[in-house]
Amino acid sequence: MAANAMAAVSPEEAQRLGGDLTLTGAEKAGNAAGTIPAWTGGLSVNAGKVDAAGFLEDPFASESSLFTITAKNLEQYKAHLSEGQLAMFKRYPDTYRMPVYTSHRSAALPDNIYTAIKTSALNTGLIENGSGLTNFADSRYYAFPIPKTGLEVVWNHITRYHGRTLRRNIVQVTPQASGDYTLIRFEDKVASPDGLKDLKQDRAANALIFYTQQVTAPARLAGNVMLVHESIDQVTQPRMAWLYNSGQRRVRRAPQVSYDGPGTAADGLATVDNFDMYNGAPDRYDWKLVGKRELYIPYNNYRIDSPSLKYSDIVKPGHINQDLARYELHRVWEVEAILKPGERHIYAKRRFFIDEDSWQIAVSEQYDTRGQLWRVGQAMLLQHYAAQVPLYAFETLNDLVSGRYLAIGMKNEEKHGIEFGIDISASEFTPAALRNAGIR
Repeated sequence: MAANAMAAVSPEEAQRLGGDLTLTGAEKAGNAAGTIPAWTGGLSVNAGKVDAAGFLEDPFASESSLFTITAKNLEQYKAHLSEGQLAMFKRYPDTYRMPVYTSHRSAALPDNIYTAIKTSALNTGLIENGSGLTNFADSRYYAFPIPKTGLEVVWNHITRYHGRTLRRNIVQVTPQASGDYTLIRFEDKVASPDGLKDLKQDRAANALIFYTQQVTAPARLAGNVMLVHESIDQVTQPRMAWLYNSGQRRVRRAPQVSYDGPGTAADGLATVDNFDMYNGAPDRYDWKLVGKRELYIPYNNYRIDSPSLKYSDIVKPGHINQDLARYELHRVWEVEAILKPGERHIYAKRRFFIDEDSWQIAVSEQYDTRGQLWRVGQAMLLQHYAAQVPLYAFETLNDLVSGRYLAIGMKNEEKHGIEFGIDISASEFTPAALRNAGIR
């Protein structure tokens, strides 16, 4: 209980939110060099046009890159690059590049979420080695806006705002070293308890997120559905997951949908907890807050999310087409995770770089049991300004050993962009609903 009390901040410290800190807990001021601006509210809801399919206009389309980092000029920019980013230049010296643009602090949230964040700051605590939260059900978002530990920073990523309910039709690719790939198509739905009006109180009390993922193509996988119930207190009630196999027409509990279980159709290139850059219970690691630093991270990636692009424009051998990416200098929280003695996971060490404004992991690094850097992830961050949701165009995970990678979340050639605020019933997130959802 003492640990719980220490996790929440005092009313005096909470007053910093909206003062010298932004309403989400970032430093409001810009940096001394003037290369990171002050936060002035983020992008407005009408920052650009949204087409009939839900795709966003690029508010920064008229900007040109300030410079491009390549293997040849890498030395002069190393101070603002992570070990994983440097490793990508070493692995792909002729093709990997990072176009850097003017920094814009575009993250913005609805007013009621800002109110919830302050409630979190005053009340939320950690339980049982950090594998759950206390006093969080009333706020539900951004558990620790003024964090003191690495674990609290990671919980901010896990509990960030997704728009209450959303639906995506997206693709995943795992290209061969030659660049050849097969599209895996998903429809996934995400709902926070406060987005489900018919959710009974007994289910809502310990619920953090509800998630379904249905495979729609190719035909050999179509109809398979996954359901996940993520909990606030994962000691009292760990994550529950179910799989519907369309070939067997059976719903089964799926304890492997957690930690380092294999990612869906990922060809061995990602674990379950690689999805969304990191997800699930953090109890298998000891978390260290390294500190803050300024890093070039993917930001405001509207161009690479454009419906004018084909997947073949983006997916290239070894890594995505970096000429379409946009990087900006931002302050990030650096957190390191070391596997606890006696615990098992294929990643013995992980490092995350989390955007201070949105609390999203922008860059990740995964190390094997020998201590060697194995996989490097990046999320192509952007602000869904019309819905006031910071999210990303898609995410990638590069395997430095095999020379292959996974990219998930692209929707350029799909009929719709992300749909926020959709009307979903709580009954859609039950095992009984999987069989109907999975009928081909």
